[in-house]
Amino acid sequence: MNATSFESTSQARYAETAAYGGLVDALGGIATVVLAIVGLTSFDPQGMAGIAAIVFGAALLVQGGTILSEYAHVMMPTGNVVDPDALRGEGLTAMLMVGAGGIVLGVLALLNIASTQLTSIAVIAFGSALILSSGSVKQLYLLENQALQSGASRSISKLLAGQMAAGSAGVQLLAGLATLVLGILAVSGHHPLLLTLTGLLVLGVTVLMTGGTLAGMVMSFMRPRAAPTRGPTAV
Repeated sequence: MNATSFESTSQARYAETAAYGGLVDALGGIATVVLAIVGLTSFDPQGMAGIAAIVFGAALLVQGGTILSEYAHVMMPTGNVVDPDALRGEGLTAMLMVGAGGIVLGVLALLNIASTQLTSIAVIAFGSALILSSGSVKQLYLLENQALQSGASRSISKLLAGQMAAGSAGVQLLAGLATLVLGILAVSGHHPLLLTLTGLLVLGVTVLMTGGTLAGMVMSFMRPRAAPTRGPTAV
């Protein structure tokens, strides 16, 4: 009985932690959008681009860590057998590596070391990471759904989470392609600061959407698990 109640409280605590990860990711997207807009108003555009690159890199790290911990939570405690095709990790690896690299590039840009070029390169790297990881949230939804096949009740919240995951994958792919093009044009010298800040604006909006989708999906799957407490009825 104690073990069951402990498991239920730990599940609820984990749900809160994972949802907070998605919300922090969304807040990082909001901060990136604000910084990019401030830079586009000609208020210290180089500084705003460097700070936005650092913030967005941190947001990518948070999102990658949240998805990775959710993968581990789905498989480890219950020993679920899942389809290996759902575990393609190149997107998560790119997300974590590019997030850390973006922070480094943003710091170097703030130190006035080839600021314009480094922030443009960061935008190219961020766009590539979004393309590679565009299916991560959708794959996580499919993995969660497969792990819960035993309780075959699909609530409206789960159906809505599936639609949001599929939509966020398409949006993330298109945004990644757009920012990749903007970054390449910026590196080639066509209005570099303007295109870099525009790319960061697109990136911020995209991560705001995917972070909210991730938080909502985690909560839609975790609430039903925390509810049942079958231990006290056992004789």
